[in-house]
Order: sequence, then C-alpha cells, then structure tokens
Amino acid sequence: MNAADAKELLQLAVWACLVASAPVVLATMVVGLVVALFQALTQIQEVTLTFVPKIVVALLIIIATAPFMGAQVGVFAEQVYLRISALPQ
Repeated sequence: MNAADAKELLQLAVWACLVASAPVVLATMVVGLVVALFQALTQIQEVTLTFVPKIVVALLIIIATAPFMGAQVGVFAEQVYLRISALPQ
C-alpha cells in the first residue's frame, strides 16, 4: 500500500462518517434552530429547553436511520477488505 492508497482510504472513511452522521446532525441542527427561535420570540432562557429536544430527536433519528448508518459503514468495510485482499502477497 502506498501513500495514494492510504489517502484514498482516509477519504473514503471521512466520507462514510459524514454520510452516516448527516441525518442526526441535520435533524438536531433544525431542532436547535427552532428552539432558538422559540426562545428568542418568547424570551424564555431555560438551559434544559435547548438540550432535551435535541437529545430526544437525536435518539429517534438514530433509531430510525440505524440501518442506513450500518449500511454505510458496511460498504466502507467491504471496500477496505477488498483492498486488503488485493494486496500482493
């Protein structure tokens, strides 16, 4: 394995992490914006109001998209194993 192969594997790993985590990150970002807007409009500055909805939504999205996340990690693992098997002996 040379530097180009290592760079490509690193790029694939980062891409797999980004794609797998995107649903959770986007959902919590939207919830955070909605809660921030609600707090700005009502002037309620409760600390737990920002964390509890995000945690609940993150857990629900993780449960809903777990097969998708697992598939992304599985595809990356298959690519790594194919590269390992293709290495010269």
